[in-house]
Amino acid sequence: MQDLNIGILQFDQIWEDKQKNFSKIKHLLNNKKDYNLLLLPEMFHTGFTIDHKTHSEKIQHSEGIDFLRSLSKELNCAIYTSLIIEEDEDVFNRGIFIDKDKIAFYDKRKCFGLGGETDSFTPGQKEVIVDFQGWKLNLQICYDLRFPELIRNELDVNGVAKYDALLYVANWPKKRITHWISLIKARAIENQCYVIACNRVGTDGNDIEYNGNSLIVDPNGIIQNPLHENNSEVILHGNLSSHELCDLRKKLPFLQDR
Repeated sequence: MQDLNIGILQFDQIWEDKQKNFSKIKHLLNNKKDYNLLLLPEMFHTGFTIDHKTHSEKIQHSEGIDFLRSLSKELNCAIYTSLIIEEDEDVFNRGIFIDKDKIAFYDKRKCFGLGGETDSFTPGQKEVIVDFQGWKLNLQICYDLRFPELIRNELDVNGVAKYDALLYVANWPKKRITHWISLIKARAIENQCYVIACNRVGTDGNDIEYNGNSLIVDPNGIIQNPLHENNSEVILHGNLSSHELCDLRKKLPFLQDR
């Protein structure tokens, strides 16, 4: 289990314009290749829209997935984000974890009723944990953050934790940003894990304002990076330390009491 170098691209998504978002992402990243894992905001190439009839894609013919696959190969890193996927009669806000030609999917389990997501999208039914370079990464999307019962960390029969880090990609509005920060810290502390959380900035097509505050939080609930607010488009960098994680769980074996 090696340490992981993390990148978070916090940017102002262009409303419902996939090609412009592709170009913007490429420009902001500018061929940076110094991380193992990169996070992009929720619904990375459209912003958080419920117009699935216009913007949904099929898994087999997804320009979003094709772009992510190409970007993963170019940067030589894994990428996690989400996009709208139509499958049979269902539409999902689907998380995509892609590592070159390897891919894993997670369907958002808690659709955001206040924003109309429950009327258009089908909730996912299962937890998804990805094995990546010795780390077990639990895939999550935005509103899932409010529901700790979804991701209760536990030890298996060998005393090994179910996962080591939570990944959240989001379009989380400025007016509830204090909730975002507090809940991320709580999820890290209660599950003795790292939390990597990517949020957007700017104003979307519904005039909802976002102010970033993307975070990397350690298992003690300590924020590892400076907070970037308002319309700050940045690439945040951080490190997940396997030694510090193992040391904390050994010194404070709270998970074994569950």
